[in-house]
Amino acid sequence: MPQNTPSLTTSLLGLIRFSHTLFALPFAMASAMIAWDKQGFEPLGLVGIVVCLGMARSAAMAFNRLADRQIDALNPRTADRHIPAGLLSVGVVSWFVVLTSLGFVLGTLIFVPLGNWYPLYFCLPVLLWLLGYSYAKRFTSLAHYWLGLALACAPSGAWVAIRGDQIWGELAIPSILSFAVAFWVGGFDIIYACQDEAFDRKAGLFSIPSVLGARNALGLAALSHLVMLCLLALLPWAEPRMGAIYWTGLGAVAILLGFEHTLVRPGDLKRVNLAFFWVNITVGFGLWLVISLQLWLG
Repeated sequence: MPQNTPSLTTSLLGLIRFSHTLFALPFAMASAMIAWDKQGFEPLGLVGIVVCLGMARSAAMAFNRLADRQIDALNPRTADRHIPAGLLSVGVVSWFVVLTSLGFVLGTLIFVPLGNWYPLYFCLPVLLWLLGYSYAKRFTSLAHYWLGLALACAPSGAWVAIRGDQIWGELAIPSILSFAVAFWVGGFDIIYACQDEAFDRKAGLFSIPSVLGARNALGLAALSHLVMLCLLALLPWAEPRMGAIYWTGLGAVAILLGFEHTLVRPGDLKRVNLAFFWVNITVGFGLWLVISLQLWLG
């Protein structure tokens, strides 16, 4: 094998942008931390959450690359992705989708010895929703929020996986966290999509930037992040243990999101990747940290 040819494992990790798993993980773990605070930590539950999250996201991302391979080949920004560039074949990626989807379904069985069948009951509808996102931009400009609701499955799924039968009487906490994630992700995906405004319009794809233009799209992204902050401000109502540490952290998150929106302007998208990745990773892990500290010290 030539020295500069990436291995299959490296190519697959690059295909699914494995590092972007960090967007969903902090909120899933924050939800899990609050749930464990109510009934005690269970190591097997942690294993199940990590396995299911990793498998579900990998399947969804790989399927997205399969569904978009012809579009990616036409877009100069994405033409060097693994399938259009010939680094991975359609057959290999298809098998990867099948195996990771199966891994997600089997991962839900980890919770059965804990007496919780709900993850298994919900796994197929969740998987269909995750995979369905890949076709959303072909018929709706609300695809950004479809993606947001897909990642919102992480905190709600973690809550269901831990709390089991008790979920029906305590929907406020996972609902707040899940809808906060939906608006957070929807907002930063709109920012990211501004890079493809002209291409999406020419290709007949639906996105908020292609419909509203970059200036209005960035305004809607900012509004989405304001909604996220308002939702997170409701968490102390649902979970009274959230106190001064949490409020301080939420204030820091508001500052970070404000900074994110100073990085990108219509006609100046050079810092989109900084806004998209590093700022949002800091937001996610920062919230996980302050919720953990609040539960530990508060």
